[in-house]
Amino acid sequence: MSENLQNNTLFTQVVDLLQQSKQQVVRTINQTMVYTYYEIGRMIVKEEQNGKDRAEYGKQLLKGLSKQLNNEFGKGFSVDNLENMRRFYLSYAISETLSRKLDLINNKSETASPIFKLSWSHYIFLIRIDDANERNFYQIESGKYNWSLRELKRQYDSALYTRLALSRNKEGILKLSEKGQIIEKPKDIIKDPYILEFLGLPELHQYSESELEEEIINKLEHFLLELGHGFTFVARQKRITFDDKHFRIDLVFYNRILKCFVLIDLKIGELKHQDLGQMQMYVNYYDREMRLEDENNTIGIVLCQNKSDLVVEYTLPENNEQIFASKYKTVLPSTEDLLKLIEQI
Repeated sequence: MSENLQNNTLFTQVVDLLQQSKQQVVRTINQTMVYTYYEIGRMIVKEEQNGKDRAEYGKQLLKGLSKQLNNEFGKGFSVDNLENMRRFYLSYAISETLSRKLDLINNKSETASPIFKLSWSHYIFLIRIDDANERNFYQIESGKYNWSLRELKRQYDSALYTRLALSRNKEGILKLSEKGQIIEKPKDIIKDPYILEFLGLPELHQYSESELEEEIINKLEHFLLELGHGFTFVARQKRITFDDKHFRIDLVFYNRILKCFVLIDLKIGELKHQDLGQMQMYVNYYDREMRLEDENNTIGIVLCQNKSDLVVEYTLPENNEQIFASKYKTVLPSTEDLLKLIEQI
């Protein structure tokens, strides 16, 4: 091995170590800051409880504390930010485990483990979600999949929790808030509707299936985020041939969690029973010709603008776990649209 090659290898190893160390320092500083803000919130709430007229006393307390802290430490302690710390504590103070671990940290015990793994900006957004179950879901998913604040906001704005909760019973909804999205069977990866607002296609705009596919490929990273966990892109317009006849599957993905192929066909307008029959043919082909012995059955999803649930129900076999039909929307749903969807379900 030449001297230059040895030096390059050493340099690469040192750079990797320094970058890992830098990232660890940033995470440690971030967690310490979040813990500190939690403690400040606790102190504010405790002091407020000593006031006779809590609303007025609390307002004056934050105003005076903000002025003193800004004089001592500079910017960063506005009344609004102190109110965020107060709300942060009130949102998370119900956990006895958290309080116990914070006590360990305050006593500088080496047995303490971190609880707050997200950035302060993430928590400022999360504490504005009133439903504790929904808030816990987005917190778990953000930490598990390293969502940026922008990704978190996008998933919230697209009502990810609500869309997943619609297809679950009370026990399933509780699991969402305790463990996030757990993928164990094909139905767990299905959303209805899928929100494709990132494509930039107006809701009433006239476009073809090929144009829709082209926009999805151009925004593939966003589409993978909307599909969910474990998806990798395999192919577009995948050609399959038998009896001298050619067919093309719009999009082919692989899900690493379920260990199976996922085929997607795009349809403009109303879903027809022939569309489901065609997808059944694609799935059968992949199961018989493409699937390996240690892989699970192929999943087929037909994305359409509109569908009849009865057409889907009577076209597909009972206990179907392979073929699914879901609507897609090219704009973010409004609160009114979500309420209507919930009522329909």
